[in-house]
Amino acid sequence: MTVTAEKKLDIITDNARATGDTGSPEVQVAILTERIKNLTEHFKAHHKDNHSRRGLLAMVNKRRSLLDYLKKKDVARYNSLIQKLGLRK
Repeated sequence: MTVTAEKKLDIITDNARATGDTGSPEVQVAILTERIKNLTEHFKAHHKDNHSRRGLLAMVNKRRSLLDYLKKKDVARYNSLIQKLGLRK
């Protein structure tokens, strides 16, 4: 269910704005998206796991807040991020 260190490092390098960048909204959203995908797969087998579902909803809300912030600050970065991660259909 968790993101491995290697996978997390790949996500950070793919989405970082500069070297050593781990706190930008793009990186945070990308890591949350990966964790959300992992939990979604978990729920296909464990549909009664309501404790983890609560954590999933918190992650989705946090990602939404970060995306709203990014959209308010820089629409071009927001559009490129959602296209890169495939968040909107």
